[in-house]
Amino acid sequence: MDFGLDARTTELREALLAFMAERIVPSAPLFHEQLGGLEDRWAWSQAPVLKELQAEARGLGLWNLFLPHEHADSPGLTNLQYAPLAEITGRCGHLAPAALNCAAPDTGNMEVLSLFGTAEHKERWLRPLLAGEIRSAFAMTEPDVASSDATNIETRIERDGDEYVINGRKWWITGAMNPHAEILIVMGKTDPSASRHRQQSMVLVPRDTPGLVVKRGMEVFGYDDHEHGGHAELEFHDVRVPVANLIGEEGAGFAIAQARLGPGRIHHCMRAIGVAEAAIELMCERAASRVAFGRPLAAQGVVREWIAESRIRVEQLRLLVLKTAWLMDTVGNRGAHTEIQAIKIATPETVQWILDKAIQVHGGGGLSQDFPLAYAFAQVRTLRFADGPDEVHKSSLGKAEVARWASPAGH
Repeated sequence: MDFGLDARTTELREALLAFMAERIVPSAPLFHEQLGGLEDRWAWSQAPVLKELQAEARGLGLWNLFLPHEHADSPGLTNLQYAPLAEITGRCGHLAPAALNCAAPDTGNMEVLSLFGTAEHKERWLRPLLAGEIRSAFAMTEPDVASSDATNIETRIERDGDEYVINGRKWWITGAMNPHAEILIVMGKTDPSASRHRQQSMVLVPRDTPGLVVKRGMEVFGYDDHEHGGHAELEFHDVRVPVANLIGEEGAGFAIAQARLGPGRIHHCMRAIGVAEAAIELMCERAASRVAFGRPLAAQGVVREWIAESRIRVEQLRLLVLKTAWLMDTVGNRGAHTEIQAIKIATPETVQWILDKAIQVHGGGGLSQDFPLAYAFAQVRTLRFADGPDEVHKSSLGKAEVARWASPAGH
């Protein structure tokens, strides 16, 4: 395994670092100011400064970098090449990924449409998503069942002639509060009598379809995430879409979800490492500038230990994420399943620990809106649920490990 940066990654990294320093970071205050002035506060994608940054990013070749090289519309990067770039964007909240059209959940939805969509799906929805002209949402999680088990989903997708009729409830649907999220990928049951993992299907539901109700926005530790399009609770009341809106085939919903979540998990982890690096930087700056009991905080033994431990942990985490990216490139997502689970478990816990120590060094300021730490903590904490809770991944990983060592090959 060689994790050294090749020529193209180095070139893109240098361009991205310059773009971040010269344009994105200085634009963050204006972005938040413009969001407050929008007629619809959820329409983050319409902020004028974001539109400017997106045009500049396209001109610099920093556009849709997330899309793996095997996709027809990909800029050609591997997961290993994209990893250090995604880490850089993680240092600037939601603005940097959005400026590069690399923001979830659109990234995962574009991959689904690229892999499983029909020619009509790609022309109608994938093209404008790749161009950053519209936004999207992915409707899977439900309030009435334990969504840690995706086979629990109760939303019904029933065929009626040339249409599917959808009834059910969804929540924590990221981005769905944005009025410019014009298309939703909805997962529900088409055949409850089929085998457990063949009951689900996915269909495309345009936002303006009659019967689709955006009931409310959800809050994360009091934050409404309006700069990310929010998280919505949705209701589907006899929502009708053409049978042609089916993604893949009936019964393939669970498999498609797994194909979507693998890349999504590593993208979250890549960006979270950037969050950790920013937190370490803030922690060091604060420790050097604040004095307590006659000495700078940086001279206090416990603070030094936190900083040292943070550096060790983030370096370990980065190596694991890079190994996972390399495996995804060389043996495929299925072959990297163990490592994908491992980074999904390790990343939120590690970055959460680092953020906690950074908050502690900042004292009361660390809890306030004057620093990005409290919001970052809330965001990283959600990753222990997003794309599957820790406990599910730990159970699955442990089961596979025991089985491996119980087999003759394992010995």
